[in-house]
Amino acid sequence: MKQQQPWQIAPAEGKLGILLPGMGAVATTLIAGVLSVRKGGSQPIGSLTQMGNIRIGKRTANNYPKIKDFVSLTPLEDIEFGGWDVYEDNVYQAAVKAEVLDVRLLDTIRPELEALKPMKAAFDKHYVKNLDGTHVKTYITKYDLAEQLIEDIRNFKATRDCSRLVMVWCGSTELYHEMSEVHRTLAGFEEGLRSNASNIAPSMIYAYAALKEGVPFVNGAPNLTVDVPALLELAQLTGTPVAGKDFKTGQTLMKTILAPGLSARALGVKGWFSTNILGNRDGLVLDDPDNFRTKEVSKLSVLEDIFHPEVNPELYGDMYHKVRINYYPPAGDNKESWDNIDIFGWLGYQMQIKINFLCRDSILAAPLVLDLALFIDLAKRAGMSGIQEWLSFYLKSPQTPPGLRPEHDIFKQLVTLHNTLRQIMGEEPITDSVPDEYQDATEAF
Repeated sequence: MKQQQPWQIAPAEGKLGILLPGMGAVATTLIAGVLSVRKGGSQPIGSLTQMGNIRIGKRTANNYPKIKDFVSLTPLEDIEFGGWDVYEDNVYQAAVKAEVLDVRLLDTIRPELEALKPMKAAFDKHYVKNLDGTHVKTYITKYDLAEQLIEDIRNFKATRDCSRLVMVWCGSTELYHEMSEVHRTLAGFEEGLRSNASNIAPSMIYAYAALKEGVPFVNGAPNLTVDVPALLELAQLTGTPVAGKDFKTGQTLMKTILAPGLSARALGVKGWFSTNILGNRDGLVLDDPDNFRTKEVSKLSVLEDIFHPEVNPELYGDMYHKVRINYYPPAGDNKESWDNIDIFGWLGYQMQIKINFLCRDSILAAPLVLDLALFIDLAKRAGMSGIQEWLSFYLKSPQTPPGLRPEHDIFKQLVTLHNTLRQIMGEEPITDSVPDEYQDATEAF
């Protein structure tokens, strides 16, 4: 294969600060996990940047290096964590309350966790009615609030001696709202901050503060956040990469694995019913119908974009898709999902698939946050800016440039991610079948 010129990538020198708005179950599981891995007590299972391989060149045994050995990523030892939360618990206290990780594991890194205390959060109860924030900033205008966050970012970078920062939203799902005039231009958005426009959500203020400082931003919730023209304009102005939205963890992960297989075999789907129980803070927030609507829109779009009913009406034109999430405190972070899928095959004969997935929501989400943070830092160092569609692999409702339909097939998403890494490093993209490989194989006999 012809070798391409590798991109000019700034080295991953110094410390990388990962800033996390929302230091609940997902964020504390990530932080405790990374600290435990550093001490040699755990393995970073589920993280492609740490455990995944990538094929380079022909399919020989020696051509599958670890991703972290192929591209220039920040070592785990050089990461500093910080963030904001509506409760003042330090990371150890928050992790114990989240009940995701065993206390015996947390106790092995207790001093480090207790030293990490959240900054006061930018909070608006209108957007998360089921939370009563007690550790929150006071302000006169939302522009003042944005300036406070910018000051937090600068202070964190200085006091932790970080050379680079990224921000990953790990906060709650905000209530559903649609793009309006205040979101169309950067000038209009900044005027909306000064006039306390009601449709500028806290997540947007965090994104604005990050992008003003040139800090890459990833939206891990289905909120309308950085996917508005005003903030994309700011991202281009400051040369900053962004990605979103909504971490792809439990039930939607299963859909993006199974649905491409059904589509590939041209099997029809009459209905797909999905329901969940969840008892953590996320479940409490989603118990409000307005917040659930935001999540529902994100989850419902997945199957339509995989099956393309408009071009496959015989197979998927009449598909009924229903999603439910139920708050059930005894479940805690151990989310359980059920799917009933009515499919049909040859001559229209009907069949069913049933899935019962007992997952641990934050255990699945934590490695995604790590990967997104490390990859979007790589994007920044490589001079990339704006929407990073190649990170769709991690997200339920991937952001795309205007006019482009998102790709939800997880296998196609992985090909795009790998090929982007190959391109950055000067390697040729790899497709499913490479004719010259088969030619070489024939000549070998």
